[in-house]
Amino acid sequence: MEETYLLNVEGVKKKILHGGQGELPKLQDGSKITFHFQTLKDDFERTVIDDSREAGIPMEIIVGKMFKLEIWETLLSSMRVGEVAEFWCDAIHTGMYALVSRGMRRIAEGRDPLEGQKHRCGMGNMFDYHSTGYDDLDELQRTPQPLIFIMELFRVEEPSAYKRDTWAMSKEEKLAAVPMLHSEGNRLVLCREFGQAAVKYQEAVICLRNLQAKEKPWEDGWLKLESLVTPLVLNYCQCQLELGEYYEVLEHTTELLQKHNDNAKAYFKRAKAHAAVWNEREAREDFLRVADLDPSMAAAVKKELKHLGERMRKKHVEDRKRYQGLFQPPQG
Repeated sequence: MEETYLLNVEGVKKKILHGGQGELPKLQDGSKITFHFQTLKDDFERTVIDDSREAGIPMEIIVGKMFKLEIWETLLSSMRVGEVAEFWCDAIHTGMYALVSRGMRRIAEGRDPLEGQKHRCGMGNMFDYHSTGYDDLDELQRTPQPLIFIMELFRVEEPSAYKRDTWAMSKEEKLAAVPMLHSEGNRLVLCREFGQAAVKYQEAVICLRNLQAKEKPWEDGWLKLESLVTPLVLNYCQCQLELGEYYEVLEHTTELLQKHNDNAKAYFKRAKAHAAVWNEREAREDFLRVADLDPSMAAAVKKELKHLGERMRKKHVEDRKRYQGLFQPPQG
């Protein structure tokens, strides 16, 4: 079945390759659309630029959340569930494709899609890039051109029908989610489900960091959010200590202390992580710093230092036994 017609949008043609089912879905802000797509050049070979099936997972966008390639919402709104359609889009609609594709490719590669991006609007960042890192996308960025999108629509979910990802939440939804995630993390800690608890604390931190990105650093709004972030990061680090992820603890406590160098709890957790990976000098320095900052923790510090000394002495004895025969001449 192939039927070609024009949408009520300048510079767009649609061809239905496989019919869908039911009525056209009614999209609203917050609706989640799940689909596969293939992007091709409008050349003789119909050169493939991107194919979501190669990544193994379908694409998802949230209606009304300012997806950089706005035309995609228009295309998908013309499709029924189960439909496969081919769209020809003029260059007036495809100028941002190189930037969008760059982000999608980085995600598929397990990399941060915003890596290296300055804190500016999307259009401003596009001009900051001398290269996208991909030759074919650099060409598209230099010379915007018509593209062909082949899409298969799987489902459309209403905002209340799925668990909202952090990035898809409004400011009010993020603020409301934080105490719930914090409470759920605490409950999981009591059940000694440290891995799951860490995930809850991390989700809460991500909500707050997203909000902080819109505030000016060290001003009142930013500081208020930072005061909520700090205990969540410390709870996350405690879970990682329980899980034996000591270098994870070192990374996050060090980052925290770069901004808050008087946080005794952060020093204490970092000291325990240093001790666990045999960084004796660093552990002792951090434990002593804790005692200086918070005398009420002096007893706990004394206990940890004693334990550290016992562990290090035991390690030295074991090391001597292990290596004592290495430099002796062979017998006979």
